Amino acid sequence: MKVVFLGTPQIAVPSLEFLIKKEDVEVLAVISQPDKRAGRGQKVCTTPVCCAAQEYNIPVYQPDSIRKDAELINTLKSLEPDFFVTFAFGQILSQEVIDIPGYGCVNLHASLLPKYRGANPIQAPILNGDKKTGITTMLTELALDSGPIVKQQEIIITENMTSLDLMGVIAGESPEFIYQSIKGLYKRSITPAAQDEKEVTFAPKVKKEDGHIDWSEPAEIIHNKVRGLKPWPGAFTYIRGSCVKITETRLDYEKNIKNTNPGEIIGKINNGIGVATGEGALVITKLQPACKPQQEALSWYNGVRIQQGEGFETMDPAKAAACECKCEIDDK
Repeated sequence: MKVVFLGTPQIAVPSLEFLIKKEDVEVLAVISQPDKRAGRGQKVCTTPVCCAAQEYNIPVYQPDSIRKDAELINTLKSLEPDFFVTFAFGQILSQEVIDIPGYGCVNLHASLLPKYRGANPIQAPILNGDKKTGITTMLTELALDSGPIVKQQEIIITENMTSLDLMGVIAGESPEFIYQSIKGLYKRSITPAAQDEKEVTFAPKVKKEDGHIDWSEPAEIIHNKVRGLKPWPGAFTYIRGSCVKITETRLDYEKNIKNTNPGEIIGKINNGIGVATGEGALVITKLQPACKPQQEALSWYNGVRIQQGEGFETMDPAKAAACECKCEIDDK
């Protein structure tokens, strides 16, 4: 099976390497996003998929827009691939590009389609408190994530699983899953099935301000936000006018909250600090003060000397959106 692989971030690297190592697969070329400047020093960084392809001496192309690159399109046609495999590529394909491979363009989407079409299918089920999600391979069409389904596989979401954890599970499950999908199509043992348009939901792009914590919401909603928006943009709040990222929490089913205001810190609870919410208590176990490393919440609590009745602030949404703290979550 002759394959051209289109992908960009680290989550796609295990799938690329798996296909490279299969005896019945020949990866003809890899297409990834262009190099970008990143970090405080604005150093030019190549993509993880690009780096992996170079290690195996596979030709790499990094177009600004694949659908507008006539020279690259002609090159891909000359390769006569059986499949395009796309996994978190990050560019929209044209019909001319989709039509190049003989057996089709197979895309790995990180949800159980038709649920959570769109930009953030990994974060969405955690934010919504779902107990399961999955991965889907589908044949690419011009409409957003609408193509016929090739294969699906469920993934259980546990109570404290974060988006970062889920990315790791998906990265581990996807390589064999993608391989079996293209093998099934190649051998004609799989017949793609149309998606049920009545069941379609969307996972819109996450914005920085989505991480702002409203302590009047139930503890479970805030817990899901902390889990779902890790590592970016992270769930954040304020205390004494300073931004704090809340990086790890758990629910407390026993603490009976009385005579407290949402956001009020109610003291130490089982190796964490309890915070009153609109419904129930949330236990913070790790947090990251502005421009400082992540730390145990208890260590922070002991250091800042919280006064009785003091707590985290629910800021005006407009002010929260303008937060100047640019610290990334330190997940070490």
